[in-house]
Amino acid sequence: MDEKLQKVLARAGLGSRRELEEWIVAGRVKVNGKVAGLGDRVGPDDKLMVDGKKILATREATAAGQYLLLYNKPLGEICTRNDPEGRPTVFDHLPRLTHARWVAVGRLDINTTGLLLFTTDGELANKLMHPGTRIEREYAVRVMGEVNDEMLHAMQRGVELEDGPARFDAIRYAGGEGVNHWYHVVLQEGRNREVRRIWESQGLKVSRLKRVRYGNILIPSYVKAGKFVELPVNEAKSLYTLAGLRYRPPGKSLELKGRYEAKRRGDKRVAPPKDVRRNTRSQPEYGSGPWRGPRKGQGR
Repeated sequence: MDEKLQKVLARAGLGSRRELEEWIVAGRVKVNGKVAGLGDRVGPDDKLMVDGKKILATREATAAGQYLLLYNKPLGEICTRNDPEGRPTVFDHLPRLTHARWVAVGRLDINTTGLLLFTTDGELANKLMHPGTRIEREYAVRVMGEVNDEMLHAMQRGVELEDGPARFDAIRYAGGEGVNHWYHVVLQEGRNREVRRIWESQGLKVSRLKRVRYGNILIPSYVKAGKFVELPVNEAKSLYTLAGLRYRPPGKSLELKGRYEAKRRGDKRVAPPKDVRRNTRSQPEYGSGPWRGPRKGQGR
């Protein structure tokens, strides 16, 4: 079945459909050797090229399936492909691909660490990031200052930020001493610095921030900072289910090599507790529910 050209290119991870429509109008895309036009449709046997480079986006892509990586972002890396200032980027450590490219599922700012997902499927990335999908993100947060129940309730009820109202769907205390205390928070958005800004609305400073979960994918303990691992089939399939898409398993493993690949150590990941995997309508008040905080080693 023929599909819109920009949809096929987006699925190949080249960008959003709107961005790719601009590429087509600019004459950067060819189909079977001819410059493509907006509104063109392509089938499984068509050959695509962007900026003179072959794109694995039709029959070959369907046969190969799509890849998913989990990366543990360290401090000091940015989430863009190239930086004019020469700072290290999260893409520097990823395995090289032929006829495809890695797409980051959301971003983390330079001072935030933890779980980042990468895929070769641009359609999946767009679905997982879309606000309407309402996929939970969980963060371990170290806060400087005295936190009281009134502040915690306010952050769950909702606070007004410069770009609109925001709230945490869940907050759990996770220990600490002195002026530093750890909390785990859950929200269903990915606005710029949103977690930090919600805490700052209460006059508190976030001294460390780490994402530990995206949807039902938890960061494993064996994936140290700066390392990546290919997602197992069952976890990749679960992400496609969350996004409402059909999973196409890759025809073969990436055969990852290099110093940035994480070595598996038999880590047993578990799904988050039931009182975390919920929609906002069933959200209990702060302090209720059986969850006692993060697993040993998370957030520290």
